[in-house]
Amino acid sequence: MNQVEAAGIYKVYRERRGRPRSPGCCIFSERCLVLKNIAFSIDEGSFTCFLGPSGCGKSTLLRIIAGFDRPTDGRVLINGLEVTAPSPEHVFIFQEDGLFPWMTALENVSIGARHISNPDEKISEVLEYLDLVGLKGFEDYYPHELSGGMRRRAEVARALITNPGILFMDEPFGALDFVTRMQMREEMVNVHEMFESTILFITHDIDEALHLGDQIIILGERPSTVKSVITLPFGHPRDISRGELADLRKEIYFLMGLHTAL
Repeated sequence: MNQVEAAGIYKVYRERRGRPRSPGCCIFSERCLVLKNIAFSIDEGSFTCFLGPSGCGKSTLLRIIAGFDRPTDGRVLINGLEVTAPSPEHVFIFQEDGLFPWMTALENVSIGARHISNPDEKISEVLEYLDLVGLKGFEDYYPHELSGGMRRRAEVARALITNPGILFMDEPFGALDFVTRMQMREEMVNVHEMFESTILFITHDIDEALHLGDQIIILGERPSTVKSVITLPFGHPRDISRGELADLRKEIYFLMGLHTAL
């Protein structure tokens, strides 16, 4: 089943008064376009990575799919219904830190457990999810007392406890150091295998996409089009330095014009 379908998505940025940025710019002028005729489908339960250079419109596209923004033309369908607004059944993790600084890790994650009315049951569930993401023992710590990786883990726990139909993640590990990024990748693989949620994940890191994705949707320079959709029928963990994955890595580098990066 295709849970997410994008059909002919165009996005034009306009000035606040609704006029195009450039005088005389028509709705589909190359000078105005951010996204151009974007089309793809995503299967239920898959981990899909959107890969492309900075500024190509990846975040804009993710916000459109999630219902936080509207396309200039085209439409997005989730479970056969057109997306016109955000859904309470979906969770979005933004690039910026989303924890409330005046709340402890336990209190932050508890926000996602509002559907549990019994207080004891709620606390038990929250502690279970904090343990799941490696934050056992840090329940009473405030965000400023946690490392960047720990704060991200708390956000993931808060998202997962809602049992989201779709988890949107906009470059969630971009600000983390290399070692923490690698750890978070492994944890996201484990989380996906455990919960089988549909995950849409934005990244500009080719290796990250190869480590995580069941599918990679590659976007080009602005105005962005879909350059390629790559399926990865490989299990985890993955060694991207050898075999088919190493060849695929080279193919993606060349596809993105990074001929001298290998």
